[in-house]
Amino acid sequence: MRRTSVLFAALGAAAAGLGLAWACPFFAAPPFLAARTAGGDASAATIALGKALYAERCAACHGAKLEGQRDWKSPLPSGRMPAPPHDASGHTWHHPDGVLFRITREGPAAVVGGGYQSDMPGFGSIMSDDEIRAVLAFIKSTWPEQERQYQAEMTRRE
Repeated sequence: MRRTSVLFAALGAAAAGLGLAWACPFFAAPPFLAARTAGGDASAATIALGKALYAERCAACHGAKLEGQRDWKSPLPSGRMPAPPHDASGHTWHHPDGVLFRITREGPAAVVGGGYQSDMPGFGSIMSDDEIRAVLAFIKSTWPEQERQYQAEMTRRE
């Protein structure tokens, strides 16, 4: 019972944070971000850079094949959530570019707020904004067309 309530509390906090992200104008992606990453228009060089950075900075937790950690929908003993997959089986493609960028740059805890805790740090002091965009472009390049279109529409609405 306790595990279920922790899961629902974490999901509720995440939903509240995402609701804030869509409701507040200062959370919106800058126009250049949406223009550079929406619609899969990243260059091959950008995607290659993103793939290398992902392997170096993200794969240890999110998986070399973007598969995420085992049982990623169930809290760890610490109460924190495992790293989700970034492939089509996960939920990354449900979020607009601005949210993905902020989560990567600032970390999920800073974006979700409300006391949410995460093992994922923000990468803003480790990677430049362009490097973060390259990682996101790589991740997006691996999604099937339907997921890419859905995510592009979420970004357009942002």
